[in-house]
Amino acid sequence: MDRRDMIKTLAGGTVLAAGAMMAGRQAHAAKGIRWKMVTAWPKNFPGLGTGANRLAALIGEMSGGRLTVKVYGAGELVPPFEVFDAVASGTAQMGHAAAHYWKGKVPASPFFTGVPYGFTGQEMDAWLYYGGGMALWRELYAPFGLVPAAAGNSTVQMAGWFNKEIRSLDDLKGLKMRIPGLGGDVIKRVGGTPVNIPGGEIFSALKSGAIDATEWIGPYNDLAFGFYKAAKYYYYPGWQEPGGTLECIINQKALDALPDDLQSIVLEACRVANGDLTAEYTARDAAALETLRKKHGVQVRRLPDEVLKQLRTVAYQVLEDVAARDKQVARVYESFRQFRDQASAWHAISERAYYNARAL
Repeated sequence: MDRRDMIKTLAGGTVLAAGAMMAGRQAHAAKGIRWKMVTAWPKNFPGLGTGANRLAALIGEMSGGRLTVKVYGAGELVPPFEVFDAVASGTAQMGHAAAHYWKGKVPASPFFTGVPYGFTGQEMDAWLYYGGGMALWRELYAPFGLVPAAAGNSTVQMAGWFNKEIRSLDDLKGLKMRIPGLGGDVIKRVGGTPVNIPGGEIFSALKSGAIDATEWIGPYNDLAFGFYKAAKYYYYPGWQEPGGTLECIINQKALDALPDDLQSIVLEACRVANGDLTAEYTARDAAALETLRKKHGVQVRRLPDEVLKQLRTVAYQVLEDVAARDKQVARVYESFRQFRDQASAWHAISERAYYNARAL
């Protein structure tokens, strides 16, 4: 009887402790929780900045105002390339940026933004949500106390703006180009000089000649920055970033402190924002390209086939090399490679076959 009484007492204490924890969470939520979101983008910049704003607003609406998020543009609270550290330290509870900016801290992070000759936006979402990619991403960020989530995709980007014609791979030698991530590694390997600067600094660098070329995103954002005033040639396709995933990074402790329903709201809001921003880019890029061509007379050119083939060869070499140097990168790359090959086989008779048929 004494043993049964002891078990009942311990069980009762556990229930009371759990109830007290839940009550504490509910009381915390009832007061209204305020979070900060720092971004790598200029305040209210089309697509990127406004996408962060919509995500914050969505969290507030879905939570009925119990959780509100204030958005800070690049430089308002922290510099654009310090978003990762700010969220990890708790300076802000959320961040909105691109994972390839953290390549120096997390070598495998570029795989979760865009890889040269890698996934399109559709393929990236499939890999993240149904191919094991999200589990790998969260495993990478866990040591930093962070939870990553996809928060939009720029879809296939442009190859960039150039102040010289690109007729062969030799034209890339000696070229100073703003290009982050693994795409920058490819440019370096073919003799160029990759430069990584925040979006808000690109126009002045291009205009002054500090850089000779830049990739950014696509017509929607490139028109907003006015790159057509600083460079003559606009090349495609975006071999370096066939689908640029934007990330929302969340402080793990801040997320864990929320009631279960608010935790779900934060993560599901990211998923909604991911699909919404992808759709926006598809629509806005199409309209902006027409404006660039007809109103501003931009010369839109396709990179020569031979250049694209050579860049692809170098890109695959870069991927193999970075995977050989780091065990985490190797795990991510193996998952990425297997899914890419599988998706490519399917899309050869689905998306690609359909686009070819539509163009007949």
